[in-house]
Amino acid sequence: MKSFPTPRAAGLLLLALLAGCSGNASPGWAGYAEGDYVYVSAPLGGRVEHVFVSAGQTVAQGATLFALESESEVAARDEAAARLRIAQAQVADVAKGKRVEEIAVANAQLGQAQAQALLARNTLERQQQLVAQGFVAKAQADDAATALRQAQARVVELTEALKVAGLPARSDQRDATAASAVAAQQVLLQSEWRSKQKQQTAPDAALVADVLFQQGEYVQAGQPVVSLLPPHNTKARFFVPEVDLAALHLGQAVQIRCDGCGAPIPAVISRIATQPEFTPPIIYSNTQRSKLVFMVEAKPDAAHALQLKPGQPLDVVPTPTAAQ
Repeated sequence: MKSFPTPRAAGLLLLALLAGCSGNASPGWAGYAEGDYVYVSAPLGGRVEHVFVSAGQTVAQGATLFALESESEVAARDEAAARLRIAQAQVADVAKGKRVEEIAVANAQLGQAQAQALLARNTLERQQQLVAQGFVAKAQADDAATALRQAQARVVELTEALKVAGLPARSDQRDATAASAVAAQQVLLQSEWRSKQKQQTAPDAALVADVLFQQGEYVQAGQPVVSLLPPHNTKARFFVPEVDLAALHLGQAVQIRCDGCGAPIPAVISRIATQPEFTPPIIYSNTQRSKLVFMVEAKPDAAHALQLKPGQPLDVVPTPTAAQ
């Protein structure tokens, strides 16, 4: 959202300056009402789908002003949400061990290996007795001993495998899946932001000054669609001769008078220009110095600002003091 100064007609400005510099002018200074418009745009381009306001309408802060087509952004947002769910499921998966059914299979295999080891031990004991009695060769007892060692090694293998089955994935793998989930979350946030930018709302309570695009028209990114004039952005701009400038200061109270305004409108000086208007770019003579004017701005409060319309001719006078 950007704020740009509104151009005024050269004739109006010239009349104001002449009135401000004229020796026949009534006490005070001539000027006009000015407004700093807020031009509302979207950071993304697209076709205007809806315009919810019209020129001259007053809108509250947060009111929806317009909406651009957003099918692509909504689809991207939904895709990002689905990818985030996948990443989160992977994070949960690597944090757990194997399934109950898989652990049951491992337990059964371990039981089988233990039974085989017991059988191998009994076989070895019988072979050793037969060797002692001289019925079989010692080689048969050695084969039985080897079979027992193999069975016992199988039991150890399956016991450790069962322990591993109950463990989560390695820390590096868990960190990688967690990082993937964070990345997916950020992509979703970006997609949601892009989707929301297709609808723009009023940054402040304001008057709708103009609607610059209508439904069906294509808008480039950053191109204003609606211009607003918040009450606190309305001000009086007037021109003070050099001889009166020393008596003015920021924060000073003044009164604004205009046709049809009724009672004078109180305002406060918010700006005093540092350079004069319509002056030659050389050393000023005494005659030329009498023509110097400086632009001054004064802001009324929001309630009184509604009485002023940009471009409206004004007279500004100092606020009378108690002594006056």
